[in-house]
Amino acid sequence: MSVDEIIAFVDGLGGTLTLRPGPGDGSPEIAWGDTFFYYAPDGVVPRTQPFATIVTKDYPDDTRSRLDRPEAFRVNVFAGTEAFTRWTGHTPREPAGSDPSVPDIVFAHPVYARQGWLAVVNPGGRTEPAVRELLRAAYDAARTRHQRHHA
Repeated sequence: MSVDEIIAFVDGLGGTLTLRPGPGDGSPEIAWGDTFFYYAPDGVVPRTQPFATIVTKDYPDDTRSRLDRPEAFRVNVFAGTEAFTRWTGHTPREPAGSDPSVPDIVFAHPVYARQGWLAVVNPGGRTEPAVRELLRAAYDAARTRHQRHHA
């Protein structure tokens, strides 16, 4: 899956606000080139964390995925405790066991695993169905939270 394919999939779910920070939009330079997904049918950035992101480079506190390689990117998805445990075989509180630089595998996010986030570097044939399932579930959870708060 390419970055554009992931964005098109999430945008197709409806009510998604997709932010792609870049020069001149007031966003911090470190975020330029990355993508942030929110459930926001009104088009207003909510005061919550995104339900998924795509990062295209290493961050100062997040280098273990080696996104400094050509064409490397990582999709990050909030999965919650139950799905996190199902995908990794352990709870978010336990240490991660997978190498977060290996492409096309689902693994515990190298920084936000304790909060229930999963990630995939350069999703491909092995993980495309999983990435779609995880994105849809994260979207559904964000939509449900939004509807509860706006009811």
